[in-house]
Amino acid sequence: MTHQTWFPQNALQPGVRPREVWGWALYDFANSGFTTVVITAVFNAYFVGVVAGGADWATLAWTLTLGVSSALVMLTMPALGAHTDAHRSKKRWLSVSTVGCIAGTLALAWCGPGDLVLAVVAVVMANLFFSWGESLIASFLPELARPEAMGRVSGWGWSLGYLGGMLALGLSLGYVLWAQAQGQTASQFVPVTMVITAVVFALAAVFTFAWLHERGAGPASAGTAIDPGPARRTTLRETATDLLQRPEHRSFLWLMGCACAYQAGISVVIALAAVYAEQAMGFGQTQTMALIFLVNIAAAAGAFAFGYFQDRIGHRRALSFTLWGWVGMTLLAVAAQGPALFWVAAVLAGLCMGSSQSAGRAMAGLLAPSERVAEFYGLWTFATRLAAIVGPITYGLVTWLTSGNHRLAILSTGLFFVVGLLLLRPVRLPPHGNVTPAAAGR
Repeated sequence: MTHQTWFPQNALQPGVRPREVWGWALYDFANSGFTTVVITAVFNAYFVGVVAGGADWATLAWTLTLGVSSALVMLTMPALGAHTDAHRSKKRWLSVSTVGCIAGTLALAWCGPGDLVLAVVAVVMANLFFSWGESLIASFLPELARPEAMGRVSGWGWSLGYLGGMLALGLSLGYVLWAQAQGQTASQFVPVTMVITAVVFALAAVFTFAWLHERGAGPASAGTAIDPGPARRTTLRETATDLLQRPEHRSFLWLMGCACAYQAGISVVIALAAVYAEQAMGFGQTQTMALIFLVNIAAAAGAFAFGYFQDRIGHRRALSFTLWGWVGMTLLAVAAQGPALFWVAAVLAGLCMGSSQSAGRAMAGLLAPSERVAEFYGLWTFATRLAAIVGPITYGLVTWLTSGNHRLAILSTGLFFVVGLLLLRPVRLPPHGNVTPAAAGR
């Protein structure tokens, strides 16, 4: 299959080669193993059950660890985005974030029972660098895709990302099954899955740095030194004024609020799905990994197909559709008394996860000024990282206050998606390409 078959030229900006889009999309493939294996399927439950010894505060400790990491992202990413716009250095900083996340993931391989401090530091740093990379790779999207094809190109990346997550998880699951057959314990085989995840990330990211080009619309030329002060001032002071006072940025502000709400719910699913499966449904480690594998299959299919659907019916209507799906998923998860209905909820979560995250990324690209794309994606990341604090910590607090009632905690998660639907209503997107003005505003 050729590059052109996957990425037709009529969906790409002039001068963009399909191979470059492959390189961009393969970064989603590369880094998804981190969220799938470390945050969602393996290390979160290992942190709670082994590193923290299953203590009453263990789930809250995990959510607080992710919260600290997200707070660091919020403090650094908008300024980093503005800096990379001004210096045309997105690719350089993408390499820094990649090395940092891989190193943090490898550090988790040394975490065993009682190694709480090491685990917390490694998770905080790895997740910080992961979030930097996720934001920077997203900022390339408007440079690669035509406005009328933003949804499908974003969907291509997300779907490949879930395939990468499945590869890392599949290799890890295969090793876990072999290790369990040899009589090994979690403290012996989980560290090896961290090494597998880091290696997959490193190997796949090579193609990104080989094929993806630095562009950017800023005034810098190669080798030109720029005073970082203006970029920093824009991020910390003037951007807030722009979003609040300039009408052309009002929709982006509403979209940030919407993203903060619905991503809070998604963050719960990503960070605590394995914990819920084990604590509320009684799943074992292999069952949980198989569950996450199925979620990734559904997410890959949802992201790929939904991108075309999104470009056809309008971005706002499409995102609304997925948020109603999330509401349904939480109700199914609460109602599930046995594995069958919970598996249905998991498939629905996968379909909604890929499509809603891809849709939000495309909408942010359509609303970002061309000369400030990385900065606005930094603000988008600010909103999603705030969500990553609010969502899991809310879940952790509910379980703590209710003596471990995970069903009530997942029910409270559904409220985030309802709030997201309300905040989506004022968002208006500019008309473009084959999307009619009416559709663009849906």
